[in-house]
Amino acid sequence: MRKVNNNILYHIFLLFFTFLLLSAGINAQSPDNLPVPAPEAEVVNNFVFILSGDNKTKESFLKAIFQGNVDRTFEKKFDISFLASPSYTREASFGIGALASGLYRVDRTDSIMPPSDVSISLNASLTGFYAIALKGNHYFKGNRARLSYVAKFTTKPLDFWGISYEACAVNPVIEYTRREMFINTNYVYRLIDALYAGGALDFAYTNVTKIDDISYLEGEKRKYAFTGMGVSLQYDTRDFIPNPTRGMHVMIREVLFPQVLGNYNKTLFRTTLLADFYFRPWKSGIIATDVYAQFNSSRSPWTLREQLGTGGSRMRGYYGGRYIDNNIVSGQIELRQRIISRLGFTTWAGGGTVFPQIKKFEWSQILPNYGIGLRIEFKRNVNARIDYGFGKQTGGFVFSVGEAF
Repeated sequence: MRKVNNNILYHIFLLFFTFLLLSAGINAQSPDNLPVPAPEAEVVNNFVFILSGDNKTKESFLKAIFQGNVDRTFEKKFDISFLASPSYTREASFGIGALASGLYRVDRTDSIMPPSDVSISLNASLTGFYAIALKGNHYFKGNRARLSYVAKFTTKPLDFWGISYEACAVNPVIEYTRREMFINTNYVYRLIDALYAGGALDFAYTNVTKIDDISYLEGEKRKYAFTGMGVSLQYDTRDFIPNPTRGMHVMIREVLFPQVLGNYNKTLFRTTLLADFYFRPWKSGIIATDVYAQFNSSRSPWTLREQLGTGGSRMRGYYGGRYIDNNIVSGQIELRQRIISRLGFTTWAGGGTVFPQIKKFEWSQILPNYGIGLRIEFKRNVNARIDYGFGKQTGGFVFSVGEAF
């Protein structure tokens, strides 16, 4: 089992150190916002430390730091910011992460439609973990249609307990290395008011390159690939997807994974249900609630099964893959409070579990989840977040961009 220092004070120091770096230099703007640094300026890991130079250079640098959250999408075709910082997660241990995040508008004369967003992130750690991710939301002209997408490639040396809740509850931990690539896309078209319908396209590839005990896979293959096609129906009144302040998002999504488009011996189905609600109890605060469930065909292979805590959005603080099974349900309620200027904090509580079949769902297996987090707005309405989540005999950090839900 990989050893991780779980001293809370040590990790809190790391959290504040990371946020100090973020607040000091995350808004390295695109070239037309910042001049090329003078020879006297030194650039280190995307953090610009002005050693000397004229007043104009210093003024531009300070403007990038303290006004990087100003909406510039009406004056620029593409408003981009860069971020780099140390990182820590339970799965990956210590490492470094880098991010490019941008906002843009297909129609800069439309002040009602929210801007489209896109981000690319890179992460690498001392354990050999690395990940490349692309995600975003593209609004088409007239705000009649939207394309949402996530693409990710990872190699993860991980602890492993098994491929079902029962196995994870009793098996001793082993180690394995999991290589994954997945693509998740949703195109929706507005039918009327806030009601949308559309199509979905998913791709998932998983390969276990190393494992201590192959019996933990219970006779299943090390490697699977699936392509899925489906439909979704959504009611969506959120004002801005990466950081909603009001509205709701209710969705049902059905995806079919045909046998001919994968290397498994049967056709599979996946159903996703989602209900998120947002409102302001007072001017500087937001209450957000999230109910989520995903159900897979019975006897789905282990690579399509649900992993509690994976993704950093739900059951934060649990080791990703500590509990695995065919289906998942979870719920959470979160307070998001602005403290001053671009700095805020959050606290949440909730729970969830994984289970093999609906008829075998047990309330006694619901696992608790709660935590606290810090926020800094490094682009207009886009937050960098560091959360510390607690659970049943567990706890851990999540570092990401955009709210959890």
